[in-house]
Amino acid sequence: MQPQIRHLSTNTDKFYFFYGHRKPSQNRPTVRGGIISNRKTLNPNSFNQSKPHPKHQSNSSSTSFDLQKWVPNSPGSLSTPPTKIPSEKFFLIAQTLSPVARYIWDSFHKHKHWGPSVINDLNKLRRVTPQLVAEVLKVQTDSRISSKFFHWAGKQKGYQHNFASYNAFAYCLNRTNRFRSADQVPELMNMQGKQPSEKQFEILIRMHSDAGRGLRVYFVYEKMKKFGVKPRVFLYNRIMDALVKTDHLDLAMSVYEDFKEDGLVEESVTYMILIKGLCKAGRLDEVFELLGRMKGNLCKPDVFAYTAMIRILVSEGNLDGCVRVWEDMQGDGVEPDVMAYTTLVTGLCKGNEVDKGYELFKEMREKGYLIDRAVYGSLIEAFVANRRVGLACDLLKDLMESGYRADLSIYNSLIKGLCNVNQVDKAYKLFQVTVQEGLGPDFDTINPILVSFAEQSRMNDFCILLEQMQKLGSPVIHDLSKFFSFLVEKGGRELTALQVFKELKAKGYSSVTIYNILIGAFHSTGDVKEALSLFNEMNNSEVRLDSSTYSTIIPCFVEIGDIKEACLCYNKMNEMSCAPTVAAYVSLVKGLCKIGEIDAALLLVRDCLASVTSGPMEFKYSLTVLHACKSGNADKVIEVLNEMMQQGCPPDDIIYFAVIYGMCKHGTLEEGRKEGRKVFAYMKERGLLREAKMILYDDLRIDHMKKKMANLVLSGLKFFGLELESNLNQRVVQSYQVENTFQLFFSYLKDLVGEEDIIELKNDLAIRGTAHSIAQYLNIKLKNTKVVVQDKYPHLGFGFLGFGFEWI
Repeated sequence: MQPQIRHLSTNTDKFYFFYGHRKPSQNRPTVRGGIISNRKTLNPNSFNQSKPHPKHQSNSSSTSFDLQKWVPNSPGSLSTPPTKIPSEKFFLIAQTLSPVARYIWDSFHKHKHWGPSVINDLNKLRRVTPQLVAEVLKVQTDSRISSKFFHWAGKQKGYQHNFASYNAFAYCLNRTNRFRSADQVPELMNMQGKQPSEKQFEILIRMHSDAGRGLRVYFVYEKMKKFGVKPRVFLYNRIMDALVKTDHLDLAMSVYEDFKEDGLVEESVTYMILIKGLCKAGRLDEVFELLGRMKGNLCKPDVFAYTAMIRILVSEGNLDGCVRVWEDMQGDGVEPDVMAYTTLVTGLCKGNEVDKGYELFKEMREKGYLIDRAVYGSLIEAFVANRRVGLACDLLKDLMESGYRADLSIYNSLIKGLCNVNQVDKAYKLFQVTVQEGLGPDFDTINPILVSFAEQSRMNDFCILLEQMQKLGSPVIHDLSKFFSFLVEKGGRELTALQVFKELKAKGYSSVTIYNILIGAFHSTGDVKEALSLFNEMNNSEVRLDSSTYSTIIPCFVEIGDIKEACLCYNKMNEMSCAPTVAAYVSLVKGLCKIGEIDAALLLVRDCLASVTSGPMEFKYSLTVLHACKSGNADKVIEVLNEMMQQGCPPDDIIYFAVIYGMCKHGTLEEGRKEGRKVFAYMKERGLLREAKMILYDDLRIDHMKKKMANLVLSGLKFFGLELESNLNQRVVQSYQVENTFQLFFSYLKDLVGEEDIIELKNDLAIRGTAHSIAQYLNIKLKNTKVVVQDKYPHLGFGFLGFGFEWI
């Protein structure tokens, strides 16, 4: 009987070796199969994760990575890995430590600060070795605990730190931004009987160099010399490189002198570090001197060294230096490569030396170099800037024949150049090419075409281009705002802009930003009438006015003398919780000063300085003048004016009105007049004030004093409830002498208080004299008559002292 042959099953779930699929565990997460069985690798983290819900399984499978669909530059492929939570960081760091170091670090992590509890944990250990100290400090992030632990370890009996522990301590201090303390580690080593070596200083220099602290690098270098440690060549190079990169070239050259005094031999890296710094500083004579010394030491610079020098000189705009270096490279027989040509051609094109750049471009073609598209772009842009559009178009043809595809910046340059030479139809054809190639034309592409259409009054083509851009998804209204800004920027095209706007407005292309641009343009050209017409048109339309509108129109109202409308615009801005521009503030303040509203003008000055980031200098000095006027001394005011002129800010109307306001408020009737005239006379002697202006300011000072006194008298009469005569207000305001104003007040006050009080009041006022003192005196002196007044005028109540005599 033949034995039955049993066929092996192809079912992969049936295993023939007991060690084929072992259950994964924490210590052995990967399961390996046997010789015949299928080998399967499981997720190492699957043992501690619960099985996902079926819904989540479908989502995860749908988002699995597919190499064929991977796009390298897509935003999804550039996603950053998720940040680890603190607990994950703790366990990851703990896995790299030895058991004893993990115990120490866990104690620090648990107690958060150095104290008896941490010391008790450390005392449980038999001994902490220097290697253990270094291991703990490498992962420690608290500089205070690290310092305490480092010094505690040093106090152990028979213990001495080694170089590894000192280095770890320096790294720990620098990691927590305590680099100044890290610089003291060499002194600490010296105090503890450990002479610092070059390695310790190298660590400090490397830390400061990576952080860009050039002066700290030089400080460590000076400390090296004090300790008698001489750097080797590579460390000298690192020191000089750090100083050059932080723009301390003179210090780098002094280090180089020490380098030569130590008898060291320069490497090619040493020369190139200094040559780059000298190229950046434009010290070409020293550059060629070092190049000659470099060649004498058989360190002939290669093409990469010359290219680096040219790149630095191009970045600094030193084209003459670039040409000299290029000639020196050719003189040495060094063959320039593509990068050298590209760097120099790009620099020459940016420096308006396109002819020299084009000659180098021809050399590249003759040598059969693969010319980069950036070279074509630089040459095309330079030719367009020189209005040589024909050569630029030839370069575009050459570019496309070379197998390149022109980018949007090249097309933008050509479109701009064609529009500048009145070839707008050809420019429009290039625009259509950008659309067909899917380059996504933007505002820079269509702006020259729009300007040409506007100047040629081709509004139909203008609107067709706008509709086409709108179909491409471009923000047309925003682009139109930039178009009108560009159109009126050079000046002389305001009427063209207005005509274009009228055509566009009829087709629904309008915005408050465009209105503001046009209003500002007409105001800058002095056509205030047209600016106000646009403003009235905005008020009558559905366009919502913003703060820029009011800030632009306020100077227009001031120029035509309509200060009331300007103030209304300012009040509307306050209702919108917006602040005017500085120009609007200055214009409104000067307008208020011209009509004699000095109080309101100075209130606006304070409001401006409180609202804007940096107010005008005349506003700041006006408050300083007011403060100087408190002394009643003209010399102090003159000192402020002299300081103002030294700062390059000559006094204007605002400053002079501040002098009038301050002298009237803080000076006496006679002294205020005298000191104010003294200030104006000094400015006249300096040639900054004419005689007519001086007389005008004196009249304004008198009118301002009369107005304040009249308001003082009228507020007092109103307080006592006295019926005013029909012509009293006019008599008070028109009273030329201040004393006459008080006579009117005393005549009405005689019925209220006795004749003796009136005589006493007159005598005291003759002594005091200032308006501010008068107001204070009336508030205090008439307090004694409160009962009498309350009996005679019961409607006054107990608010007797708040009757408005205070003058602000």
